Amino acid sequence: MSVIRFILARLVKGAVILLAILVLNFLLIHAAPGDPAAVMAGEAGATDEQFIADLRARFGLDQPLSTQLWLYIKGAIQLDLGYSYRQGMPVADLIWDRLPATLLLTMSAFVLSIMLGVAAGVLAASRQGGWGDTIISTVAMIFYATPLFWIALMASLLFSVVLGWLPGFGYETIGANYTGMARVLDIGRHLILPATTLGLFFTAVYMRMTRASMLEVSRLDFVKTARAKGLRPGIIQRRHILRNALLPVITLAGLQAGQIVGGAVLTETVFAWPGIGRLMFEAISQRDYNVLLGVFFVSAAMVLLFNLITDILYVIVDPRIRIGS
Repeated sequence: MSVIRFILARLVKGAVILLAILVLNFLLIHAAPGDPAAVMAGEAGATDEQFIADLRARFGLDQPLSTQLWLYIKGAIQLDLGYSYRQGMPVADLIWDRLPATLLLTMSAFVLSIMLGVAAGVLAASRQGGWGDTIISTVAMIFYATPLFWIALMASLLFSVVLGWLPGFGYETIGANYTGMARVLDIGRHLILPATTLGLFFTAVYMRMTRASMLEVSRLDFVKTARAKGLRPGIIQRRHILRNALLPVITLAGLQAGQIVGGAVLTETVFAWPGIGRLMFEAISQRDYNVLLGVFFVSAAMVLLFNLITDILYVIVDPRIRIGS
């Protein structure tokens, strides 16, 4: 199977999965207690039944559930994710405004955690049982066991409030009106704390997986044969051990893509990062169902995209794995 046919097949499967997620999320959200129209009327200080009924009719909440579901699916196919009655604008526009910030945060955290985790795992495996292995494993365990919100709060307190090295919240300096490279650097400074915080937990996971996989592969027969042939340790480490040890790490990275997107909700909330995670948090507290469904839809699409990238990476790392097998 060619790479293009493989990608097309995966895209078709992804579309079917997205449709199933769309239907399931719609039914689950509408099964939850709470009436958005009543909430809006309550915040407006109105308790009149006619006013609440008018709100339901205005936003289609008085239609049968099957009709609402059909209209929502038909709109989603046309990338119309409905209207946010709380924000007063289309959901697609809201998500489109926030999506670049979330993609920047999650991709930065993902790449950072993979690079640091693999490098630390290789270093620990090469020093098995020594001080280096003990220190790296202990630090990884600390980050793995510490809650994400606590790391976020302490990092913000230390590096922003106490030391004043990095901004503690926001996407860029408000009112600075930077342009060009100055704006890129400003956004980069604001990105360091949230991306590092979000990536630390996954760095620990990848470090432990890489270390265990490296030690397991190093005991296999083909590695012993390579040593017997007199190959240099560096070549054996890179070409024979690391290449094979990376496969389970890539598998794990694909599976944890969804967790990174989920972890972004907490990180964006703590650091006031204007992404879709923070938008989802606001939508939950406001019972803004359309925004919630839109964020779930986009998050699922991001996870499927991460998994497609993972499958392609398999072939790049180990050409013996054939596409479609």
